[in-house]
Amino acid sequence: MISNMKITDSELICCHLRVLHGIHVKSIESKTERGFVRGTKVFGVPLENLSRSFIPEFGLVPVVLVDTCSFLLERAGTVGLFRKPGSLPRIKALRAKLNRGEASLATAFAYDVATLIKQFCRELPEPLIPTELHAAMLKAQTLDTLEDKTSALQLLSCLLPARNASCLHYLFDFLSKVTQRCEENLMTSSNVATVFAPCLLPPPNKAELSEGRFALRIHVLRTFIEKPQLFGVIPKAIMDSMEFLVNCHLVKATQKRHCLKECTSVEGQAASPSAKPGVQFARKTNTQEKPGPEFFPEYSLL
Repeated sequence: MISNMKITDSELICCHLRVLHGIHVKSIESKTERGFVRGTKVFGVPLENLSRSFIPEFGLVPVVLVDTCSFLLERAGTVGLFRKPGSLPRIKALRAKLNRGEASLATAFAYDVATLIKQFCRELPEPLIPTELHAAMLKAQTLDTLEDKTSALQLLSCLLPARNASCLHYLFDFLSKVTQRCEENLMTSSNVATVFAPCLLPPPNKAELSEGRFALRIHVLRTFIEKPQLFGVIPKAIMDSMEFLVNCHLVKATQKRHCLKECTSVEGQAASPSAKPGVQFARKTNTQEKPGPEFFPEYSLL
């Protein structure tokens, strides 16, 4: 089983991406653990410092995101939601109340709350989608078939840190529900992806601001907005091959341990006075047996 393997999940996923799709993934740097800072501020602070709620199917999600999305879900038919800006004075006042920990959404305007969600995502110290994955996700959109593009994105989404993954999965599921009412709000998956691209996949330089590169960012987000159930899920065909690889790896490790014990036993018996001369303790290899996993390089099995 996958849980027993010595090769890590991320190594197997990166191997599949490299072999099947030619995508090389930068390792996500492990950030220095920051001490938990108590406070009510919710904008511009790390995910680990935010109060979170456990949401079945998604995991731990920041309370501010749960509250704002739940508020907007009841108003998802609002025309131009996320596209039309709210009132700057109202947004500033509402933002200040949220940073003080005051529950103040009851009388808020939909456009104001929608703007706050974008600000929340945009102002995180580190993007919800780690920058190390941006180039790989964009390259996934240049693959030949839709199946390959989707498969590669699914694998890449499995490399996200747990905090980011829970937050993004919840957000994509919410945005998907918003787009399901596009006949009312005029916000298709493409429109919503366009609005959120600078928040979730911010371009690092001017070269990335080109129309072609921005279109790739839109396609990435559109995939998960249209099919949030695929986020963080390894495609079945690839999961099967991963389990095959892991099982082969475990068989090889077991055989090596068995061989080591056998050799140790042989040495001990050879040194013993009672050992009979001419007796061979090493087992001969049966050339008629089918080649086992040890005959194959670990990663060529993919």
